[in-house]
Amino acid sequence: MRRFFSLFVCASFAMSVVPAIADRHVKSPKEQFGFNLGDDYMLANYKQLTTYWTDMAKSSGRMKLFEIGKTEEGRTMLMAVISSPKNIRKLKDYKDIAEKLAHAEIPEEEARKLSERGKAIVWIDGGLHANEVLGAQQLMETVYQLVTGSDSETKRLLDDDIVLAVLANPDGMDLVADWYMRSADPKKRTLSTLPRLYQKYIGHDNNRDFFASTQSETKAMNRIMYQEWFPQIVYNHHQTGPAGTVLFMPPFRDPFNYRFDPLVPAGIDTVGSAMATRFLEENKPGATSRSGSPYSTWWNGGLRTTCYFHNMIGLLTETIGSPTPMSIPFIASKQLPKADLIAPISPQIWHFRQSIDYSVTANKAVLDIASKHRQQFLFNIWRMGRNSIERGSRDSWTSSPHLLQTVSTSGGAAAMQKLHAPELRDPRGYILPADQRDFPTACKFVQTLLDNGIKVERLTKDMTIGNKCFAEGSLVIRCAQAFRPHILDMFEPQDHPDDFAYPGGPPVPPYDVAGWTLAYQMGVQFDRILEPFEATTAEIKAISPSDMTVSESAKGYYFSPEINNSYIAVNRLLASGMKVYWMQDGSHKGEFLTAGGSASTTKVSDIAKSLGVRFTSAVSIAGSALELNSPKVGLWDRYGGSIESGWTRFVLEKFEFPFEVVYPPQLDAGNLR
Repeated sequence: MRRFFSLFVCASFAMSVVPAIADRHVKSPKEQFGFNLGDDYMLANYKQLTTYWTDMAKSSGRMKLFEIGKTEEGRTMLMAVISSPKNIRKLKDYKDIAEKLAHAEIPEEEARKLSERGKAIVWIDGGLHANEVLGAQQLMETVYQLVTGSDSETKRLLDDDIVLAVLANPDGMDLVADWYMRSADPKKRTLSTLPRLYQKYIGHDNNRDFFASTQSETKAMNRIMYQEWFPQIVYNHHQTGPAGTVLFMPPFRDPFNYRFDPLVPAGIDTVGSAMATRFLEENKPGATSRSGSPYSTWWNGGLRTTCYFHNMIGLLTETIGSPTPMSIPFIASKQLPKADLIAPISPQIWHFRQSIDYSVTANKAVLDIASKHRQQFLFNIWRMGRNSIERGSRDSWTSSPHLLQTVSTSGGAAAMQKLHAPELRDPRGYILPADQRDFPTACKFVQTLLDNGIKVERLTKDMTIGNKCFAEGSLVIRCAQAFRPHILDMFEPQDHPDDFAYPGGPPVPPYDVAGWTLAYQMGVQFDRILEPFEATTAEIKAISPSDMTVSESAKGYYFSPEINNSYIAVNRLLASGMKVYWMQDGSHKGEFLTAGGSASTTKVSDIAKSLGVRFTSAVSIAGSALELNSPKVGLWDRYGGSIESGWTRFVLEKFEFPFEVVYPPQLDAGNLR
């Protein structure tokens, strides 16, 4: 028994110290690809990245690879999670901690304890805009250095941080890298004249999609950020930097959006300062911020900006670089040090590897500040979420620039009274009536909220607020939740501050969109509820239009053109060989009509259930009608791709319109019939 006990103790001790994966040799990029990342005239594509990361995850206990979704072209999106082997074995525990802190529904004492136990979760991406090739290449180099580094700093970073490394646009990475490398002569390689958009539908606008969540890649990344991992810091790499410098980095110029928590811009300043300091420590000049570029923190919709409305520290860098060597030009105004360009850089020839080294420095600066202030970042995301819950649970007001202008001539007490008028309160919640004209579109809108981590409920019985009755099935979004800033931003109009170069001078244009209210853009009907309210509800995790049933003995079926999904219904019916009419007069004037019969009833029933279109049975059919034919649509595009045409193609496909993409020579040739 003593011998057995001794063997048992020894075996147990051995199992406790062996990592989950025994580390094997991790190939360097040179061993893997035959060249170093950043070598002149060389780019790795996504197929190579996939093989490299797969092998790396098998060889190291510091890395675990996850499939997070499919791209619009069907490639698998990968996320590499990098941390110490001990942390890798406990990823679920750290995810749970991050989720509890981000949702902020726990008391402060528990939040502080979890902040002590948790790890800083840092998102670092690359390649969203695939022609900005630095992003993808620096991401691979960063992952390699974190997985193989043996220095004390790397070990500390891996002990304190969990890194989510995400290649944001696999389709584009393959397209652009393959296009660049297509010439056998390195000196002839070029990134120009790409043959098509580097994201299937929307190209560069993939960084305008994160509030609307229309694309597969966006949905996958939103799910990781706002439903699964809840990173405290989100670092979005872009290219290229302002002329005469190497890169733009945080902090950003004003205005910042007054809907998100002030701890967000404070956190951005903290991380930006850490970046600036590390660049100076490593003798890497040429980093500018604030007025060095037009980027602000106003708009909601980009990868690094939508996270502001979720209490996360969003970072952007724009860095110069190309696999084809380039030059930093001489610009006199960029040679004199100032607060937002502390260390100017001299004009010089610039190589791609230098850009990768700057990017790795920036990444390590972010991971370093996350490590040193791990507990603070974890607690602050709870604090911001708790602030939102408290503001949504009581009367609160959000000041706006032009409202303040209307009271600027009033005295202090009178001005505050006007600003705090009861009718100007922020809503306690929003209700989307189930009986609104186009409820299926309201459901699509609500799905975008769900994609962004917003809690949504459905009424399980009728309720009355004031003198208005809301039917069972109506959708409820309460503002007393952690991501309240995003809720307000999707329902309320934006009021961008006046921004003039000098008094009486021209306006300084905002970097991106100044106004967006998705509920308005989608034509959704909703009620702003200003008073506290109680409702019998059930939380929903996903939504589709309510199932509709149809009568099996009807002579035909009417359905309304005021429902967007009705146009999908028309196209499906026509594609199946059924006739569809547009009523020209009578009690159903303006509506669509399709004939009855057993085959028709089956098709109509399937459409009603899948699209939420309400079909009204026709006992008799009276009135004149125009028979509809499937339209012949030629969708213009140009060689190299057009974002406008791509968006239109996306809409036509979603609504199932048949079309043919045509190019100018085909149009010029005529004979289009």
